Amino acid sequence: MTGESDLRVLLSDLRPELHPGRYVYATAPDGRVPAGAAPVVTVREAEGLTLVLPEAEAVAVGLPYSYVTGWITLRVHSALEAVGLTAAVSLALTDAGISCNLVAGFHHDHLFVPYERSAEAVAVLEALASESGTG
Repeated sequence: MTGESDLRVLLSDLRPELHPGRYVYATAPDGRVPAGAAPVVTVREAEGLTLVLPEAEAVAVGLPYSYVTGWITLRVHSALEAVGLTAAVSLALTDAGISCNLVAGFHHDHLFVPYERSAEAVAVLEALASESGTG
């Protein structure tokens, strides 16, 4: 199935879903995911492997971490080549004073926002969808 690329459709059908739990950013300087950890995101950088994983897993495997987040998935199936979705979502959250780290998956976009503002971020995104059209 091809992802949606029309910005109005994307915004009106965001359907943000907040995953339960607390997620954190950590690094694995040796470049390997520690046994017992199942990150939801990995990014290889020159300084090491960045992991986004449940806070409890980071604690259990002894990884120092920072930025405790909530994980929001935009359920709209966005095309990787779509233009403007990231900017519109970022602007709405910026206007609300909510920081956001966004990761594009093949089917959906995933946002990591400050944990204590997760529900507020979902409300901001639902308002953006409502204001954007038929969704």
